[in-house]
Amino acid sequence: MRHYPAPIQDRKIRFALVGCGRIANNHFEALRKHQDRAELVGICDVDPRALDRAVGLTGAEGYASLQEMLRRADADIVVVTTPSGLHPEQSIQIANGGRHVMTEKPMATRWEDGKRMVAAADAAGVRLFVVKQNRRNATLQLLKQAVDKKRFGRIYMVNLNVFWTRPPEYYHSAKWRGTWEFDGGAFMNQASHYVDLIDWIVGPVESLQAYTATLARDIEVEDTGVLSLRWRNGALGSMNVTMLTYPRNLEGSITILGEHGTVRIGGVAVNEIQQWEFATPDPDDDRVRDASYETTSVYGFGHPLYYDNVIKVLRGEAEPETDGREGLKSLEVLIAAYKSARDGKRVALPLEY
Repeated sequence: MRHYPAPIQDRKIRFALVGCGRIANNHFEALRKHQDRAELVGICDVDPRALDRAVGLTGAEGYASLQEMLRRADADIVVVTTPSGLHPEQSIQIANGGRHVMTEKPMATRWEDGKRMVAAADAAGVRLFVVKQNRRNATLQLLKQAVDKKRFGRIYMVNLNVFWTRPPEYYHSAKWRGTWEFDGGAFMNQASHYVDLIDWIVGPVESLQAYTATLARDIEVEDTGVLSLRWRNGALGSMNVTMLTYPRNLEGSITILGEHGTVRIGGVAVNEIQQWEFATPDPDDDRVRDASYETTSVYGFGHPLYYDNVIKVLRGEAEPETDGREGLKSLEVLIAAYKSARDGKRVALPLEY
């Protein structure tokens, strides 16, 4: 049994953030929506311009390094929104400093690093949260409930598509983008939240086989990939991912075909319930129309809802929805996919016992 610091109930939760790039804005906005229970007490970035912008936007104290911020900022939890390859060492540094950690996806780009992060948080007696904000989307919450209620009966087939575009300028905007060490490819980075659905919605994977390719972008990692999957419940399925869709993001979808039900959630980012049919009615069916939403962003609207859970956990009011161990589940599928693509072989899970 792990023991964590006492719940914080007599004041606001103090957040700090490292890495003031594009995704940091979603975190700043989420914290603004929870300003009755949370406050941002520090931000840092090695790029002075990015830091100045973020300080101007948030009014929080700015620091030039994570080490300085950990030394001077009175934070309960530090949010890690730096390039993916930096997450492990920074998360471990934060945990060793006695602060809780919230890291953006993917938690790491290597399996061993992900396990080290969990071990470091355990040893320090702090929480490790992995951001999976898409789980909070109303469309996916309904789908998850349908699976949990066993409305599909036996699930036969599951298909996930991520047909997006990332132009050359995206990868050229920073040296770390498109690298194995710091970024990961289309599966690891852009489609990470969809890989998360493989286990969270359908259940543990028995085995997979993958092909990846770098067809058009001048990068180390893949811009396109396909994945064939067999789940432990017997279901078969596939995942198709590309960052080369012309001329703009087209689709982020999941389709489940079962013995007693068919559901397809599509749109540009699983934001539209396009098919919802079950043999047996359920009160959830009345919520389908309201669950779909318009979106101009593939990020969805889940960050504020994710923060709500984190704040409640630190106040002693809830259990974490996605902690480090939950984060390892999708990382394991990702690493298995890359091993399969590299070696040209089917890979069985778990990777180790």
